[in-house]
Amino acid sequence: MNAAEFRALCVPAACNVHDALQRLNETGRGILLVLAPDGTLRRTLTDGDLRRAALQHVDEHTAVADLPHAPPITLDHAAPLAQAVALLDQHQIDHLPVVDAAGRPVDIVLRRELTQRIWLSSPHLGDEETTFVEEAFRTNWIAPLGPHVDGFERELAAACGVGHAAALSSGTAALHLGLLLLGVQPGDTVFCSSLTFVASCNPVLYCGARPVFIDSEPGSWNMSPAALERAFDWARRENRLPRCVVLVNLYGQSADMDALLPICERHGVPVLEDAAESLGATYKGRPSGSFGRVGVYSFNGNKIITTSGGGMLVSDDEALVQRARKLSTQAREPAPHYEHTEVGFNYRMSNVLAGIGRGQLRVLPQRVQQRRAVFEAYRAALAGVEGYAWMPEPAGSFSTRWLTCLVLRGADAAARRDAILRQLERHSIEARPVWKPMHLQPLYDGAPYFAHREGEDVSAGLFEAGLCLPSGSNLTPEQIERVIGQLHRAFAGAGSHALV
Repeated sequence: MNAAEFRALCVPAACNVHDALQRLNETGRGILLVLAPDGTLRRTLTDGDLRRAALQHVDEHTAVADLPHAPPITLDHAAPLAQAVALLDQHQIDHLPVVDAAGRPVDIVLRRELTQRIWLSSPHLGDEETTFVEEAFRTNWIAPLGPHVDGFERELAAACGVGHAAALSSGTAALHLGLLLLGVQPGDTVFCSSLTFVASCNPVLYCGARPVFIDSEPGSWNMSPAALERAFDWARRENRLPRCVVLVNLYGQSADMDALLPICERHGVPVLEDAAESLGATYKGRPSGSFGRVGVYSFNGNKIITTSGGGMLVSDDEALVQRARKLSTQAREPAPHYEHTEVGFNYRMSNVLAGIGRGQLRVLPQRVQQRRAVFEAYRAALAGVEGYAWMPEPAGSFSTRWLTCLVLRGADAAARRDAILRQLERHSIEARPVWKPMHLQPLYDGAPYFAHREGEDVSAGLFEAGLCLPSGSNLTPEQIERVIGQLHRAFAGAGSHALV
């Protein structure tokens, strides 16, 4: 429901029965909000109320405010969605007006919307996956490893332009093994993008190493070359050159590899490319995830393709990938009995999940196309709206738009972002702030951090006013329109009572 549709539900107390019935028929929502002269909600009026008035032969010129009514059941604008559901259930109603602190209606919650939640990025399964999974069951090969694991590794490596791949239980597991493969040991320093999910840097702690966080740059929201240069200058002075750099490709878009990789090469430091969010993206025609000494992908349920849970470690170095496979299967030695000379992990992907992955990989180009189409729908619909900017897509980059992201601009940007989040959540639409940077997380309090420029903390600003919108490749046109309608209401209400 957009702002105009909501306004059409509001009628003055002096409105008569005849006009109210006509308005109910025009709006088709089954409810009107009757306003007192000061704009406060005096009562709600349903088609049932008007039917009862007709049965009682009430004159059609009677003001609706004069019809019998009970105090309206309302939801405070700051109340959580769970309270709205409880009120709807308690009173067995399908519409719930939302009022501000002064009692003025600012919104209306519909039961129909609450039962049809729109998710940020839900799994999108097709027909191919079933064939592979059924084969795994038919052959009784459901345990870790198996022909689907081998096939998934081979097919993903080919799709991403790398020589070798190891299918693992999660992207986090792949990151952990990647750090170990690059020689990270207790006490080492590891540089890492700050604007990312915590899984990018938690494995640094698994290894007993110390993270140093690098800011983003405005042109791509990914790692800032200027900040990386300053971090290396500091590390050289402190005799703390990093063992590796964890370079994250954010929200489906590659970082500026031409600027970042030469800096790392000049200092002889390898790159672990965290492409968990960017499978299917390219940078100057080359697949994301293929630039680092080691690359990592995630197949979590919210990713562009999923195995429900899982990850992949890739590299052109066959020896590294072979070692990853060994470490991920408890580091078992080649002996007829179980022989172990080092610590290993239970990190391998199962044959069943790999079968899902093989089916999903076949539709990766379509999934990318669908997510980009979602972004284009938002961009076209909000073209006339001011006060925000989309996540940029620099020249040479091809983003999957895994998540469609924007950042609010202006002195009140953070407050407006939070108001949009409340508006969407009130209508059972999942949206989230941009990642909270790692240098602001309590877990990493005190870790060194290098901003993009002196006095310019790009990632902190993106977190403060950034917003991720529903972006799933399985969103229907009706769902997209529902999100767009609420976004228009949210943006239009920035200077009125519609956003409180």
